[in-house]
Amino acid sequence: MNAALLAAVVFAVFAVGYRYYSRFLSARVFGLRDDEPVPSRELEDGVDFVPTPKHVLWGHHYTSIAGAAPIVGPALAVIWGWLPALLWVTVGTVLMGAVHDFAALVISLRNRGSSIGEIAGQVISPRVRTLFLLIISFLIWIVLAVFAFIIGTLFVQTPGSIFPIWVQIVVAMALGWLVYRSSVGILAPSLVGYVLLLAAIFYGNAFAEAVPAIAEISVGTWVLLLMAYSFVASVLPVWLLLQPRDYLNSHQLLTGLTLLTLGLVILQPTVQAPAVRLWPEGAPPLIPFLFITIACGAISGFHGLVSSGTTSKQVACMTDARPIGYGGMLGEGTLGLLAVLASTAGFATAGEWHSHYASWSAASGLGPKLGAFVEGGAHFVSAVGVPLETGKTFIAVMVIAFAATSLDTAARIQRLVITELAEYYVPKYPGVRPLTNRFLAAGLGIGAALVLAVTQAGGKGGLLLWPLFGTTNQVVAGITLLVVSIWLRRQGRPYLYTLIPMMMVAAATITAMLGELAGYFADFEQRWLLAVMGSIILAADVWVLLEGSKLLMGLRDGESARETP
Repeated sequence: MNAALLAAVVFAVFAVGYRYYSRFLSARVFGLRDDEPVPSRELEDGVDFVPTPKHVLWGHHYTSIAGAAPIVGPALAVIWGWLPALLWVTVGTVLMGAVHDFAALVISLRNRGSSIGEIAGQVISPRVRTLFLLIISFLIWIVLAVFAFIIGTLFVQTPGSIFPIWVQIVVAMALGWLVYRSSVGILAPSLVGYVLLLAAIFYGNAFAEAVPAIAEISVGTWVLLLMAYSFVASVLPVWLLLQPRDYLNSHQLLTGLTLLTLGLVILQPTVQAPAVRLWPEGAPPLIPFLFITIACGAISGFHGLVSSGTTSKQVACMTDARPIGYGGMLGEGTLGLLAVLASTAGFATAGEWHSHYASWSAASGLGPKLGAFVEGGAHFVSAVGVPLETGKTFIAVMVIAFAATSLDTAARIQRLVITELAEYYVPKYPGVRPLTNRFLAAGLGIGAALVLAVTQAGGKGGLLLWPLFGTTNQVVAGITLLVVSIWLRRQGRPYLYTLIPMMMVAAATITAMLGELAGYFADFEQRWLLAVMGSIILAADVWVLLEGSKLLMGLRDGESARETP
């Protein structure tokens, strides 16, 4: 099968989805209007609520959701063959993931920029607010620990990436200060900053060789440094670091996607993997684990947290939600598509692919997953004239940059979640009032993640938590769609477009979580933490789904909200 032809088909589906389905959702389901008030203008504070141009915010949103997960998940899921992975990325993105992200953004915009967890309390019940925010907090806790460990590991494996990543931070802050403290537009200086980043990538290996001590920094030390950085990033105004860095990352991501796509067109490579491979050695069942393994490349609860946690506080016009929410997920689906193709058509022969994916244990490690994408992607990029080694460095930096962006965003979301919980309980428990302070809330969130990352076998817990991260991620997506469905029905608007995806995601995640818990309890002495966390998450998920479903079935279309005891 020709990989370029497959890419063309998927791109066509994405284009049709945006042209017609997102327009239908915007007009008929959500009823968006240009003249609607938005939280960024009503609550503007210069820190979190900042009206932002559509193209700038698109870059922030896209790069915040496009971390390492849409690369890692598809690069592992192709062990079941290219067809299931490609179908799930395509159908999941258009009918589920983009709908989920768009819906979460709209419902937050219509509720003063509140997070989806806070909105769940208003739509269903105060009890559900606490349970859902607890699940969200668990998810972000895992995300922070996992991504800090992954970035630290990649720094150790590829010392040449260290210099450009930290140069990018300095350039981003300078860009943010220049743009928001003067009348200079962002495009021209961001392009200059991107050229500086490319130069830093070119000299990254030379810097690592000139400063050999940097290559001796351990993963644990990098985790500490990254957590400290995340704390600072989470309390700084969004315009100073988060927005400009994400805008720079959007240049890098678009460049990478363009080079990969051009390489596909030029090479016309053949997919070396089988279409379907039902029983790989040691692998879990294709269903439901395909839908858990590929999360961020098809539908992801973390995206809803970004939409309602940071993006909704920066949208300058209500109708911008369509290109940012729905369109941003199509960009993520494109990254997932290229990850599938790089991991199946980036190999020279079918024998090489089968050797790499000989068994689940061989393919499930972080190195093999990222290695398949980096090697395959560099092979595509080399067809455009980029030297192979330079291509590997560019793609490795791209992966690390977006993993770091997800880390930044997750830290800010955790701060906001802790603050929301504290504000809700202050009337009953005045002692929690200090946690409404953004510095203390950020410190608690980062501190808990640091303990998790450091204490779990010197950081290995980050990788052990990855399967739980995938399942919890989809749990959050299912609950988000349920909250939106109830809200839509109360508004008298069509709700089946969010309810049907919710039912599919909820069924897949509950089945997968039960399977994972069985494995955790079978090895309870070694995996007791996973067993406890998974049990709490599953119990909270089932409770929220039952309470929300009962409320949904008892509603009449257009019924006004009522306080639930």
